[in-house]
Amino acid sequence: MQEFNVQGMTCGHCVRAVTHAVQALDPGAVVEVDLAAAKVRVQSQQPAAAIAAAIKEEGYGVS
Repeated sequence: MQEFNVQGMTCGHCVRAVTHAVQALDPGAVVEVDLAAAKVRVQSQQPAAAIAAAIKEEGYGVS
């Protein structure tokens, strides 16, 4: 499982946007979003850089 710190997530819409972005890249990905901790955990075969890029395209900061 890969873990990302994601800045800018504040609500359920953000959770859906991030989840959709990752699953558009890998439809079989398992995405867990923790708004309080600003963390996103992803189980996917895609490289971390590709997942981070997909989340960034939605307008969120990723580290």
